[in-house]
Amino acid sequence: MVMEVGVKDESRVRKKDKGSAEVEAYLAALSPDARNTLQTLRKTISEAAPGAEEGFSYGVPAFRLDGRPLVAYSASKKYCSLYPMSGSVISAHARDLERFDTLKGTIHFSPERPLPASLVKKLVKARIAEVRKKKP
Repeated sequence: MVMEVGVKDESRVRKKDKGSAEVEAYLAALSPDARNTLQTLRKTISEAAPGAEEGFSYGVPAFRLDGRPLVAYSASKKYCSLYPMSGSVISAHARDLERFDTLKGTIHFSPERPLPASLVKKLVKARIAEVRKKKP
């Protein structure tokens, strides 16, 4: 039994390492401005959600918490994006997001005008509460 737990833990570590390696490769392919902006965003998300696992979802870097999607982020030529994976989190923080372009499930920002760390933490914490509330 103890051996099984060790094997499960070991595979979880390998999976996490693979996700981090994929994220590193994704970030390395970006322009320096976008890379720096997303690296800062990634660090802020990690700090706000210390138990979240990093990986990929729909082809972009993402975090999962308790096995459920938490948030994702990406960069394109025109802008960077944060995906709270919840329209209700965006609508609940509409006032805080007035300076940014938002869609139903996406927040757009630029390297010149990134999301403030305090706002990212607030959004991630709101998303954590939502994920944990929906647990079966």
